[in-house]
Amino acid sequence: MGLEKEGLRVSRKGGISQASHPKALGCPLTHPNITTDFSESLVELVTPPVHNAEEMLEFLSKTQQYLYHHLPKDQSFWTTSMPCVIRGETHIPIAQYGSSNQGIMKTIYRRGLANRYGSVMQTIAGIHFNYSFSADFFKQYYLLKTPNKTLRGFTDQSYMALTRNVVRYGWLIPYLFGASSAVCKSFLKGYHQHSLVEFNDSTLYEPHATSLRMGDIGYQNLREDEAGVKANYNSLGHYIHSLKAGMQTACHKYEQLGVQHQGKYQQLNANILQIENEYYASVRPKPEMVSGKKPLDALDENGIHYIELRSLDINPNLALGIDTVQVLFLEAFLLFCLLEDSPIIASCEQFEIDSNDQLVAHKGRQPNLLLMHQKQSILLQDLGKTTLHKILLCAELLGTKYQKAVKEISKRIKNTNLTPSAIILQQMKAKNQGFFDYSNTLAKQHQKDFLAQEIDQAHFAYLDQQAKKSCQQQREIEQTDNMSFDKYLAHYFKQ
Repeated sequence: MGLEKEGLRVSRKGGISQASHPKALGCPLTHPNITTDFSESLVELVTPPVHNAEEMLEFLSKTQQYLYHHLPKDQSFWTTSMPCVIRGETHIPIAQYGSSNQGIMKTIYRRGLANRYGSVMQTIAGIHFNYSFSADFFKQYYLLKTPNKTLRGFTDQSYMALTRNVVRYGWLIPYLFGASSAVCKSFLKGYHQHSLVEFNDSTLYEPHATSLRMGDIGYQNLREDEAGVKANYNSLGHYIHSLKAGMQTACHKYEQLGVQHQGKYQQLNANILQIENEYYASVRPKPEMVSGKKPLDALDENGIHYIELRSLDINPNLALGIDTVQVLFLEAFLLFCLLEDSPIIASCEQFEIDSNDQLVAHKGRQPNLLLMHQKQSILLQDLGKTTLHKILLCAELLGTKYQKAVKEISKRIKNTNLTPSAIILQQMKAKNQGFFDYSNTLAKQHQKDFLAQEIDQAHFAYLDQQAKKSCQQQREIEQTDNMSFDKYLAHYFKQ
């Protein structure tokens, strides 16, 4: 398992830092543990794959501590999924990765995202949880099921079944862990249609929201849906084909935008998706990456290596935004998704899934909220209770600490006041603070706590070494480039 945690670097005045990625943190193009996402100011901390929650969170904790020690004195690390004060599209610096073709391509892809959807939406941060079952497990599981497929085919089929169930029961994640029920007004400046109401002069919110990040003001693919692209999880082949269709189909709107303007690239191409990563999904089957190979080609050739769960908000009340109890629950949830029957998703069920996701994101804590399940209306609490009982049975297979974690988290289904989204609103009201002041206070407190902790010298030395090594690697890539960017891009899409 592994985590990728994003967070904005914020200036003393409360806006997104306009400064470049700190040199002390190395070069984000090649650093394995500290990189950037959409913006130069959106830091991403990455743990290596490890075998348990404690080890993973310990690595994240020490890396976050290292980040605090190497941030300029006038900056802090934002602690919520929804961003700080936004001063407009032009004040969100796009991430830079040096002068190599590889680095330029990463920057142009992000410029394309900014031109297509606006930069503001790209400042939303989250936590991605990467998880795989061991090869030994799959061998045993394969023998138990005795399918008429190869082990590789069976593994891919099992992971796709798991993925469909994550999509099917995915509403549980924002309900149980959603932590973005309010936003700074500056985030929605110029956004004409939304259902949020005023919390105070600086803040908008939805009284029963769980995760606005996962709602229709956050990450979304509504435009791709309209253009006819929807990821199909019914088999690995279907999944690859559906995303490739988006990458190979021209979009009139993006053609009008133009690929280049006055000799400067505005996007990588004018297709519905520039590359597969542009399709936002709450879960992705992932390959073992091979240098220079497109992810979908690697998936096709080598199969599914792990699953990436992408629907987790950052909980500002937790020092790391996530904790051990949550990770143990997620392990049990993913085991449930693997073992539970997983029929293919027909279009009528997809409609139910999309509707449930939006309802829970915006109104998940509303009393007597009805969801759709197998063409029937059902109370969220009833559907949640049945599903959580099955997750508990899976936790029993994993051990006592997993059972305790599932029982602890399950209390949130009956009592909405225990959900992070409710706790945050309660605290904001009690402290009479808007979203920015509340989040800023927590960000400063976390920073102070981390800086007061004892340093793990070996971990800091390791990250110092990675910082140097990453810049050396970037220089080597830049020095060995021997073709023009136009040719490089053409070759990338042709292969």
